[in-house]
Amino acid sequence: MVIANSDTKINVICSHNYVLPNKTPILFLHGFTGSAEDWSFITNKLNDTFFPIAIDLPGHGKTETNNTITSYSTNSHIKIVESVFSHFNISKAIIVGYSMGGRTALSFAVKNPKKVVALILESSTAGIENKVERDSRIKIDSEIADNILIDGIDTFVQYWLDLPFFKSLKSLSKKEHSHLVEQKRKNSTTGLANSLKGFSTGKMPSLWCKLNKLSFPTLLIAGRFDRKYVRINEAINQAIQNSELSIVENCGHNTHLENPKEFTILVNSFFNNLDYHETQLAKS
Repeated sequence: MVIANSDTKINVICSHNYVLPNKTPILFLHGFTGSAEDWSFITNKLNDTFFPIAIDLPGHGKTETNNTITSYSTNSHIKIVESVFSHFNISKAIIVGYSMGGRTALSFAVKNPKKVVALILESSTAGIENKVERDSRIKIDSEIADNILIDGIDTFVQYWLDLPFFKSLKSLSKKEHSHLVEQKRKNSTTGLANSLKGFSTGKMPSLWCKLNKLSFPTLLIAGRFDRKYVRINEAINQAIQNSELSIVENCGHNTHLENPKEFTILVNSFFNNLDYHETQLAKS
C-alpha cells in the first residue's frame, strides 16, 4: 500500500487498508539500511487485539521521496508518521522503533504525546546533547554518505556489516546472514546517502531534556554486547518516569534479528501488561 503526502510516497505493509474494528494499531519503524519487511517475523505473533503496520522510512525500501535533504530531516520523519496516522484515522497507537526508527518514534512521541499509547525503543537514543559531538557525528555521517555514492551499494553493505558495531551478527547462520545482505542491497545508494545526511543523529534535535515529560508506558531494549547503547538506554530509563529496560543477553545492536524469539517474548509481555484502559483509548 502507498500513502502519499506532500513530497513522499510512503510504502506501508499491513493486512488491510483500514484499521480493523476493536484493534489497537502498532506502528513498526525499521533502522538504517532496513525496511518494513524487517518486522515480518513478529507481526503474526502478536495478540489478535493488535493491528500491526510497518512502513519504509525515507531513503529505504519502496518509499519514494525527492532528493532534497530536507525530505530526510527529523521533521520529515515525524510528518511521515503523522501521515500514516491520518490515513488510517488513528487517534492513538503503540509505536515500536529500532535504532533510526526508534529516533523517529521518540521524535514523534515528544511532539505528539497524546497520540501514543505506549512506546518501544530498541537500541535507540534521544540524540546528542554536546554540540562538538553533534558536529563530529554530522561530519562522519556525511563522509560515509559520500562513500556510499562513490563505492556503490554492495561495497557499502559489506563495509556496514563489518563494523565492530555489528560484530555479533556474525553468529547468524549462513542462510540468515545472506538474507540480511540481500535485504540491505535492495536499498538505493542515493536514498541511504540522503538518509545519513538528513537524519544523522547529529542533526536530530536532542530530546534528553524532554524525556521527563513523557508519561506513557515505555519499554527500552538493548543487547548486552552493545555497551554504548546499554549505557544510553540506562540513562533514558532514568529520565522517563514510566519506563522499563530489558537487556537481551548474547546480543549486540540488533536484538530482534539476533534473538527474535526473546524479542517477541519481551514485546508481547509488555503489551500484555499495558493497562486495559490505555489500549481501549486507542480503539475509540
